[in-house]
Amino acid sequence: MLKDFAKLQTFLMVIKEKSFSKASAKLGISQPAVTQQIKFIEDYLDTKIVDRKKNGILLTKEGEDLFRIAQRLEKTIMTSEKDLLKIINKDFTFVMGSSFTIGNYILPNYLGEIKKRIANEVFMNVDWSAKIIEQLLDKKIDIALIESPVMEDGLIYREWVEDELVVISNQPIKKQLVADDLLEFDWICRNEESHTRKLTAEAFEEIGVQCNHFNVIGVLASTTAIKESIMRAKNREKPLVSIMSKHVAQTEVENGTLYESKLKNHKMVRKFYIAYSKDRKHDAFVDNVVNYLLSLHKI
Repeated sequence: MLKDFAKLQTFLMVIKEKSFSKASAKLGISQPAVTQQIKFIEDYLDTKIVDRKKNGILLTKEGEDLFRIAQRLEKTIMTSEKDLLKIINKDFTFVMGSSFTIGNYILPNYLGEIKKRIANEVFMNVDWSAKIIEQLLDKKIDIALIESPVMEDGLIYREWVEDELVVISNQPIKKQLVADDLLEFDWICRNEESHTRKLTAEAFEEIGVQCNHFNVIGVLASTTAIKESIMRAKNREKPLVSIMSKHVAQTEVENGTLYESKLKNHKMVRKFYIAYSKDRKHDAFVDNVVNYLLSLHKI
C-alpha cells in the first residue's frame, strides 16, 4: 500500500476538497478513477474510511487515523523529492509558459522559489492560452499555466487556483453594482477573442445587460494596457471602468490609485489550470514544480 502513494494522494485530495468530483478536477483524473482508488484503499485495509454525505465527505475513525498517517508520509516524500533532485544534479533551464494575467501578475512572485526547488534556471514565456498549449505540445516549454482550458490529447490538466473578475475604476464608485449602474460608466473592453471578454458577456447576460448598451471608448487586447489607460484617465466626468482579474490591479487598489467593485449578488470567477505532457507524468522536475504550485492553495 505504502509503495503506491498516488492512491493516498487521492485520499488526501478528497478530504481537502470534501468532494470526489472536486478532487478529480484538481488531480486531473476522472471521478470514477477517484472512487476506484478510494475503494482500493478500503479493500486493502478491510474497513470503511469515508462516508459520502449530501454536505460533503466525513471521515470514519479509521479514516482519521489514515489521514494523519498520509499527511506525515506526504511531508516526508516532499522533503525526499528535494534530495532526489540534488542527486540528479542536471544542469538545464526549466521553461514555464503562461497566459498574460498569470505570467505578468502572479507567477513572478514564485519564480525564485521554483528555481530554488529544482536548483536550475527558470525561464518564462507569456502568450495567449492557445499559443502556450501549442508550445507545450511542441515541447518548447515544460509546463503551462493558463486562464482557460485548451483541451488536447496527450496532456494532463490540473485545476490550480480560482481567479475573480472585478470592475476596476479610475475613481470611487459603489462597491456593489447593479445593472443600471453599469450604464453610467465609460468603458474600455477587452477584444472579443479574449477569455475575459467571454466570461464578462456571460455574466452581463445573466443580469440582463448587453455590452452594446455601454459607452465603450476603446477596445484593447492587453489587460496591462487597459489598466494603464484607466490610471491615466484624469478629470473625466464619468468613471472609466473595465473588467479584469483582481490580480491585475491589486497593488493599485491597495494604494488607492484604482478602485475595485463587484456585481451585486453575482461573482465572476474562473479557474486557472496547470498543464503538462503525459509523457512527463513521472518527470522529477515537472512533478516537483507542479506539486509546489498546487500547494499554493490561495493566491
